[in-house]
Amino acid sequence: MKYPAQFLPDTGGFVVTFRDIPEAITQGDDEADAIAMAKDVLLSSMDFYFEDKRQVPMPSAALPGERLIPLPPSVAAKVLLLNETLAKE
Repeated sequence: MKYPAQFLPDTGGFVVTFRDIPEAITQGDDEADAIAMAKDVLLSSMDFYFEDKRQVPMPSAALPGERLIPLPPSVAAKVLLLNETLAKE
């Protein structure tokens, strides 16, 4: 499961946002740092959904200029399980 992220150049680095996960906003000093921070904030943002028992938005297709940031397989499985459980309630 990979979520599209937008990397916007900013003073001294990049600001990273996710269209599908609005809680996930971060920045990095350079491209490599921004990618690492994007992975971290995406993973951390999943906790909000899990704790609140809210459906996690599924990733949309990447738009031109966006990068796909993966969730670890174990977290992706948890997302699918949560969404399925909530759909049955």
